[in-house]
Amino acid sequence: MAMNVIFIILLLLPINTFSMPQSQINSNSILVALLDSHYTELAELVEKAMLLHKLEDTVSIHNITIFAPKNEAFLDPDFKLFLLQPRNLISLQTLLMSHIIPTRIASKTGSTRHRTLAGDHHHISLQANSSAATTQWTVDGACVTHPDAVTRPDGVIHGIDQLLVPRSVQDDFNRRRSLRSISAVKPEGAPEVDPRTNRLKKPAPPSKLGSPPALPISDALAPGPSISPAPAPGPGGPHHHFNGEAQVKGFIQTLLQYGGYNEMADILVNLTSLATEMGRLVSEGYVLTVLAPNDEAMAKLTTDQLSEPGSPEQIMYYHLIPEYQTEESMYNSVRRFGKVQYDTLRVPHKVVAEESDGSVKFGNGDGSAYLFDPDIYTDGRISVQGIDGVLFPLEEEEDSNRVKPGQPAKVVTVKQRRGKLLEATCWMLGTIGQHSRFTSCQ
Repeated sequence: MAMNVIFIILLLLPINTFSMPQSQINSNSILVALLDSHYTELAELVEKAMLLHKLEDTVSIHNITIFAPKNEAFLDPDFKLFLLQPRNLISLQTLLMSHIIPTRIASKTGSTRHRTLAGDHHHISLQANSSAATTQWTVDGACVTHPDAVTRPDGVIHGIDQLLVPRSVQDDFNRRRSLRSISAVKPEGAPEVDPRTNRLKKPAPPSKLGSPPALPISDALAPGPSISPAPAPGPGGPHHHFNGEAQVKGFIQTLLQYGGYNEMADILVNLTSLATEMGRLVSEGYVLTVLAPNDEAMAKLTTDQLSEPGSPEQIMYYHLIPEYQTEESMYNSVRRFGKVQYDTLRVPHKVVAEESDGSVKFGNGDGSAYLFDPDIYTDGRISVQGIDGVLFPLEEEEDSNRVKPGQPAKVVTVKQRRGKLLEATCWMLGTIGQHSRFTSCQ
């Protein structure tokens, strides 16, 4: 009686209550034959695609037909790399399952249409070969080169000469390849602009008609003398004034560390009180541009030029411009306007600047100097520009060319504008009837 009750209870239990052992792959299975065959590329992809369990379940239910491409069909390195990438696992599985049909297809079967494990269909047909009295067995254009290459009770393998690539896999591969070609392009930065000319160092890439320019018009125009770099902000701190002494000390220390401007620093600190005066000006909110002659230029000064009372101050005053100018702003000015006159602290003398050989030249004739070391020191209040000569006002240059007693005569070149000014003065006086008083005009 008890045995009958137990038997009835077992019959009432659901079937899935008991865990049935999984069917082991038969050593005579078509899958084992595929792994051991000479179709090594296909067998490797089947293992990497993790399809063995699914194929085992299929083999346990159906006889299968595998169209195995030869190893030479996988020679495309890009396509094989695409298949082996983990993110393309679905494409790999789709490609492999499109070569497997859950039906046993004998060799030399007539024209038929079969559905693959991937869900697509293959057209299998027999075509007559015009060059020989044989027929060619094809599967969607791929020739079956080795029919019945491997036969097993649960399936058959036919060798083909090329891959059977589904449209979805081909589209995915093309999409990945195009994205890879785009990502392989090295990114290019913005066009480089020459700070002196505000022009592109290299031509901009071609653009379509109607597209905006590579540079705005404001950047394409060179700034004039009035558009110089903005000075530092207004006085701040507890005392509400600039620390001019610290800034002057900083630029003099920079001259010494830069090297080649020791004579200039010595004059500012030891021979004159200009450093203190410059610090006071900067503390009050003024800006300065210092044209600093290098040691080689300062060595050309004679003892007479430095021994006269006040001469070192006058020389240095002519090298101080009450504006904040950098090498870029001065070069843009001379490129745009030709010659530019800058006020100096040696009133009323001005220093003339013009463009020459890709740099800025100050002064005229033999007394000119070139901008040699640009932007040695720039802090928004004080700008130091190194030059290769000592500048003098034009009147002093003419005085130095005059004949001294005991020296041979020299040809003195008088400025042409003085003669023109004298002629204009005589003409104006003559128009009012006073020309007879100025006999020197004749």
